[in-house]
Amino acid sequence: MDDGVLRLIDANANRAREGLRVLEDVARFVLDNESMSSRAKDYRHQITRHVAALRVEAAGLEDARDSEGDVGREGFGGGEAERDAVRDITVANAHRAQEALRVLEEFSKLADAGVAALLKDLRYSVYTLEKDMLGVLSAEF
Repeated sequence: MDDGVLRLIDANANRAREGLRVLEDVARFVLDNESMSSRAKDYRHQITRHVAALRVEAAGLEDARDSEGDVGREGFGGGEAERDAVRDITVANAHRAQEALRVLEEFSKLADAGVAALLKDLRYSVYTLEKDMLGVLSAEF
């Protein structure tokens, strides 16, 4: 894979794990829900395993990383700087993880259709986790 695709995989794997980490902590500390927190943690670890299954070495991803030169690094977009409630944070981070998983799914097809299918299944699991968490979050959050 060329460096651009490696950068894309690296960025989206990180983005998906970051979104899931926020969901994990909301479930753990705000909702006190061990099951939802464990699911988010498991999904984060699945991403790491699925990316590793693409036979893309972590060192190759890190070598391709260009955080300083990333043209999309500056600024917030589309209301990213605004959150009014825990519910908003939950939705934003669930969507972050889902969108990143979609990108990983598509680009995994270049290397391994089986991994792409696993990432698709994982994306649908995150949709369900989001729904479950929003069902527990009250309007006050």
